[in-house]
Amino acid sequence: MTKFLLAVHVLAAIVAVGPVTVAASMFPAAARRAQAQGQAQAQGQGQGQARAAGPDAGSLAAVRVLHRICRVYGVAGVAVPAFGFATASSLGVLTDAWLIVSIVLTAAAAGVLALAVVPRQETLLEQLDGTGQAGGAPSPAGTGPGATAQLAMLTGLFNILWATVTVLMILRPGSTTSG
Repeated sequence: MTKFLLAVHVLAAIVAVGPVTVAASMFPAAARRAQAQGQAQAQGQGQGQARAAGPDAGSLAAVRVLHRICRVYGVAGVAVPAFGFATASSLGVLTDAWLIVSIVLTAAAAGVLALAVVPRQETLLEQLDGTGQAGGAPSPAGTGPGATAQLAMLTGLFNILWATVTVLMILRPGSTTSG
């Protein structure tokens, strides 16, 4: 049973966390491209062209898809710690320090994703859609010129946390594979 639980845990990590790390990493650059495209069209409109300001449908669709991947696979990622706990329980390692550190780092990664990355993606997406604040109104956190840079930093933090958990899972201090 332990091998089955471990296999499902690893597969869940690959299938659920992998797409989130890639999509979240791609989102800031895609949002920057869409923002630049919208600004270029707005400048063109100011020069007498009749085009609507904002990114084209393809750029906006790409940003939406990346955000949806982060949301959907982020929720599916709950399976990773669930099967991880089951595996750890069957191995009798629930009180090992490396596992406790992994649990804390996993919780931190989930918090960064749920409380910072996805909400900032939503804010940027609303801004690109034209449903966010416009004009001279103060920008909420997560918008403005540095918003994609901040999002990229938070995404990098999320990815580093998961990479650290992965290394801990492979090295498992005190196991036969750590020597």
